[in-house]
Amino acid sequence: MIGLVLMLLSWATSMGAVVDCNTVTGIISACSTFINYGSPEPYPGSPCCDAVTDMNLIADSTDSRRFICGCLMGLITTYNPNSTAVATLPGFCEVPLGFIIDPNTDCNLYIFLHLF
Repeated sequence: MIGLVLMLLSWATSMGAVVDCNTVTGIISACSTFINYGSPEPYPGSPCCDAVTDMNLIADSTDSRRFICGCLMGLITTYNPNSTAVATLPGFCEVPLGFIIDPNTDCNLYIFLHLF
């Protein structure tokens, strides 16, 4: 998984590209058991939390963080009624993503306001 993220980071840096939702979905799939069933709870160092950490690593710019935020908002809609599980991942994993995973989060406004 780490190798994949490093490859994606290298590609994104060299191409000046923003990560896409397929990448975010692929990374977060390491948490699918927790998202779908509510257990086992992820913890720092678990594969799920490693994936959340990897996602944070590719969120290396305002644009990529905003885009990842939008992808996660789409995932919480997809995983409804288990959207709370997606929202709790940063807390369980102790990884601040720079935005709150909540259906009411406006990724453009929230990240913009927190730049100043």
